[in-house]
Amino acid sequence: MSSFNRRFVLLGTATLVAGCGFAPAYGPNGAANALQGAIAVDEPKSRPAYLLTQELEGRLGRPSPARYGLAYSITLDEDPIAISASNVTSRFNLLGRVTFALRDLGTGEVLTSGKVSNFTSYSASGTTVATQAAERDAEERLMVILADQITTRLIAASGSLPA
Repeated sequence: MSSFNRRFVLLGTATLVAGCGFAPAYGPNGAANALQGAIAVDEPKSRPAYLLTQELEGRLGRPSPARYGLAYSITLDEDPIAISASNVTSRFNLLGRVTFALRDLGTGEVLTSGKVSNFTSYSASGTTVATQAAERDAEERLMVILADQITTRLIAASGSLPA
């Protein structure tokens, strides 16, 4: 009779992962540590920009002092995706794209840049107030998703940043 032991499997997996050079991004000497509290996100000028800045600062920390600057540009579009027989739109996709660039504040040199995009949806079948609340919620969810993508890209590029 065989007995499955999860501890043995987990220990073996951890040993294999450690042997291949894997290191947690936020662990000791992790690549993301250089970004913590070192990035000044550009000042927001709109509600989506405020939400994105809030999410990025939550992930990367507030700068003290800032070594890098993060510039971004947000583009939002709405697409009707569910239209009733009476030609009334009952659901929308909110499409978001962010172009970003991380620059060295000392030299002004762009160290890395990129584009991320994603979408969320919301229902427009309720009252006007309910539809507006659903739209604002979709915008908040979209900024969380885009901030996660930007943070992931920055962490991936952090190994090549100047020391």
